[in-house]
Amino acid sequence: MILHNIHFRDFDIRRDDTLTHDQFPDLRAEAIVANPPFSLKWKSDSDPTLKDDERFAEYGKLAPKSAADYAFVTHMLYHLAEDGAMAVVLPHGVLFRSGAEATIRKAIIDKNYLDAVIGLPQNLFYGVSIPATILVFKKNRQNSDILFIDASKEFEKGKNQNYLTDENIEKIFQTYTEREEKEKYSHIATLEEIKENDYNLNIPRYVDTFEEEEEIDIEAVAKNLQDLQKDEEEIQEKIGEFCDELGIEKPF
Repeated sequence: MILHNIHFRDFDIRRDDTLTHDQFPDLRAEAIVANPPFSLKWKSDSDPTLKDDERFAEYGKLAPKSAADYAFVTHMLYHLAEDGAMAVVLPHGVLFRSGAEATIRKAIIDKNYLDAVIGLPQNLFYGVSIPATILVFKKNRQNSDILFIDASKEFEKGKNQNYLTDENIEKIFQTYTEREEKEKYSHIATLEEIKENDYNLNIPRYVDTFEEEEEIDIEAVAKNLQDLQKDEEEIQEKIGEFCDELGIEKPF
């Protein structure tokens, strides 16, 4: 916080396990931006009262011990103000994993909290090569559809990792703020579509990025092979003549 020029009197940081011991129970934030550790193991069975905790109880299940992603999400949703907005960077698995996560995902969608799903390129973050996604949440949404953006293919390659250019970022931002549908880039999915996909949010189900392969002219390929074979025969014939002149054995 100090490195971001925020005076120490203006923030309050506490060290603890925030999932099992909420340090700011009365906090209601108007804006939340977070990048929790991907699929962190957590002690969901360490305290039997956690299943009744207000941060988790209304979603039907606790996040599995092997992946606390949705525990972080619902913890933050609890602390999000009714007119607030929240963006969280998460692994793609949260979009389609089954079990308890599917139950929580369905509950979040049915509550109409999920506003957008943004797919990012792979190898974008230090120490994490897998592609990530940004989930955007709002509690006061007037619509029930969900915007999907597939930005996974628009990036620049760096020496050690990929990065988004200003143009890449602007396109994501503009598509989200104007809620636009763009061919092979974004799609606004209705709640009916989401239900038809059994609440699976895997981006390719909603944004078709398929590119048709160029048609192959079989006759032209065959003719090219014939020409190559003829050229090869002529070259071998010349090599044979050189070998006869030099008095050496032909290599074929």
